[in-house]
Amino acid sequence: MSTQHVQVVVAYDFSPSAEQALARAIDVACRAPQHVLHVIAAVDARRGFPMIPTKQIDYVYAEKIQDMIAGHIKDLLGNRPSRDVVEFYVHARIGQPAEQILDLAYEVGADLVFIGSHGITGLERLMLGSVSERVVREAKCPVMVVREKTYANVELMKIVPNLEEHKKYTPPHRFSYENKTAITRPNEWPIS
Repeated sequence: MSTQHVQVVVAYDFSPSAEQALARAIDVACRAPQHVLHVIAAVDARRGFPMIPTKQIDYVYAEKIQDMIAGHIKDLLGNRPSRDVVEFYVHARIGQPAEQILDLAYEVGADLVFIGSHGITGLERLMLGSVSERVVREAKCPVMVVREKTYANVELMKIVPNLEEHKKYTPPHRFSYENKTAITRPNEWPIS
């Protein structure tokens, strides 16, 4: 009996929100190893990644990015418990990020996409656009937009069993409806 693999695309750009998206995807893959991760770094041909400076954006640069991400994923997996082997691929592509993420999703037949949200709004979003918004809008599968949790932690109330004797069962009320009037029927009348 073969296991059906679930293809998961993970957008990664070294940002804090991308780190959270990658961490969530790794959590899923460790719990359910049929999830195959395809981590993609879409390298903008004009800028590259600011934290990895270069004079030229080319395939050598893309390969350097792939190696860095693969090493980072190996570190994240570390000695984590996993139900089985976690399979992952690292893709580095040169081009517009949303387009590259969507292309990879199409090529691997993605079942799910994890992407971080930078939370840009207003004029900056209007000028730059939102990669996560475009991916959500155009992907042909579910997209999990991951962002930092800002809700306060809430301590839930403890559930205490009710040790009191339960009340006797009360049967439902019975009604007849006729001529726009609901008439209560005595409990002794059979349900028909």
